[in-house]
Amino acid sequence: MKTPVTTVAGVFLEFCIIACSRTASLDGKTGVLGPVPFSGVSNISSLLLDEASGILYLGARDTILALNASTLTSTHTQIMWNVPEEQRKICETKGKSEADCRNYILVLEFVSEGQIYACGTYAFDPQCTFIRTADFSLEMEDDGSVRVETGKGKCPFDPKYTHTTVTADGTLYSATTSNFMGTTPIISRATGRERVRTEESLSWLSAPEFVSSAVVQLSQDSSAGDDDEIFFFFTEVAEEYNFYSKIKVPRVARVCKGDVGGMKTLQKRWTSFLKAGLVCEDRERGERYNILRAVHTLEHQPGKPHSTHFYSIHSSTWDSVSAVCVYSLADILEVLKGPFKQKKSCESSSNPETLLRPRPGQCISAALKAEGFESSLSLPDDVLFFLRDHPLMENSVVAVPLMVRRGITYTKIAATLMSVSNDNPAAILHLGTDTGELHRVSVGGQSATLLQEIPLFHTPVNNILLHQDQVIVSSGVSVACLPAGGCGLYPSCELCALTKRHGCVWREGVCTPITSRGPEAEGPEEPQWVCESAEARCSPDVQVLQVRAGLQILLPCVQVSPRPCFWTHPPGRSTRLQHWDLVVMVTTETVGSYSCYCQEDRAGQEGRPSVCGQPISWSWRTPARAAAWAPPSPGGS
Repeated sequence: MKTPVTTVAGVFLEFCIIACSRTASLDGKTGVLGPVPFSGVSNISSLLLDEASGILYLGARDTILALNASTLTSTHTQIMWNVPEEQRKICETKGKSEADCRNYILVLEFVSEGQIYACGTYAFDPQCTFIRTADFSLEMEDDGSVRVETGKGKCPFDPKYTHTTVTADGTLYSATTSNFMGTTPIISRATGRERVRTEESLSWLSAPEFVSSAVVQLSQDSSAGDDDEIFFFFTEVAEEYNFYSKIKVPRVARVCKGDVGGMKTLQKRWTSFLKAGLVCEDRERGERYNILRAVHTLEHQPGKPHSTHFYSIHSSTWDSVSAVCVYSLADILEVLKGPFKQKKSCESSSNPETLLRPRPGQCISAALKAEGFESSLSLPDDVLFFLRDHPLMENSVVAVPLMVRRGITYTKIAATLMSVSNDNPAAILHLGTDTGELHRVSVGGQSATLLQEIPLFHTPVNNILLHQDQVIVSSGVSVACLPAGGCGLYPSCELCALTKRHGCVWREGVCTPITSRGPEAEGPEEPQWVCESAEARCSPDVQVLQVRAGLQILLPCVQVSPRPCFWTHPPGRSTRLQHWDLVVMVTTETVGSYSCYCQEDRAGQEGRPSVCGQPISWSWRTPARAAAWAPPSPGGS
């Protein structure tokens, strides 16, 4: 594609950016269903999937929908849950806009078989109701009115506030703000007989931005009588740093399902609330990604909760970048068993928690019950006093990025396992962007390969769900359904050959699963050598941009894996690196060939250059006619 430039007297340069095109079109061949818009429906915020029936429930503004997850067609008439006009006017008198004073359905959770718990902002007065799935209708009271209860502490007042919910045994656990102004954050057991919540203290929660939550049923594959645990992920202002500016850091917090609070100290407050920092850091570059954007929970060995991993999207306060890290449950639990963060003091350097029994924040296990601690109500006051003042752990959970993308903002993530391996699992990452695209990335160890960039919406992706062999993606106004993973996602022989460890092989122009452990499973030492035809290899797309002498140009290097990239270019001094992108001053000395290569882990051999680089060639050109100048596309590929 040629982008014209303004005609001026002088010399012009033209360069071509050539890169592997892995963008899929929306047609029948891709298996994409959608995007499907719904008439009169806006602000789709929450998704809930019934795996057994294949019904997808959508929470939007003033309405709830039920769809067939495979066809995205409505199965029932949508439920309208509007705010009465009088209450909307009261909301507006408090300074809120007409749009804010609607009912945004932000919470959809199963609480029992055939029953969904739904909560909405309800004109800054959160309310919750119950939905019968049998006929998709709201439950009614004896007097014919809709059955509702307060949503305070379950759903935010403002639809713009962050929140997360999860259910365990029909009980709702919520992380949200519990007041009109949004200044009181709370993590709580929000339903059930024994309500428990966080302490109102900055050391517990400091201006958190809640991201995700998950229940890990540790008791399922343990003989030690372990309690199930609920994890919350968020970004908060770090109170442990005494800086002039507020430093944001990612956190993971954990509470125990059996926690009922203390007897005297921490009454109706968590006695098991512990939190730790999450570090996503590229040490080679000296970069740390301090904002947590999204988390996906995945068992690497299905049916074994202790194999749980958390795939997370991070960004940076100081740069436009998205990084993906993965944290194991084992590493998180190890940090939660470590030392507590102590307040700096000249009086003592000892760790008082070593003298306390039982350990502060510990779940009530079979071993503790044998010692006489039947529940959290039995915990000694000195243990609870210490926990109240020391919820933060000294050590952080550290991970190296699986991939890094600059100039792209990822909003949501879901992961599909390609192969199950304790040492080196391979997965497909489904990443939603703030521009409405779905990106597919294959990761194995520290190697990452960009497979597809699929445009879906004109608004940010706000939800990604996995259902059988499908991935369901939504924005604020529409939903799309795509194949979730498998060897078929690898569109070329070369990409397929690189995924032998994923269990894929190239046959007759298609990437298919390996069905035997015969000769094809052994394969050559360098699997890309089997791709001899031109069609099987990377076919670059050419993008042409005309520029004039004296301009400063940023040549993008699309780097997915955190492994280093490097450029080959003329030896002129008018170039410098900005991360892995190359800044070039257009002069007569900079004419020549430019290529960017990123290292990948190929067939177990680290540090091999990527075959698909970004060769850029410049040549003299005098434009035939005048036109408006436009910069190169942000991606450059």
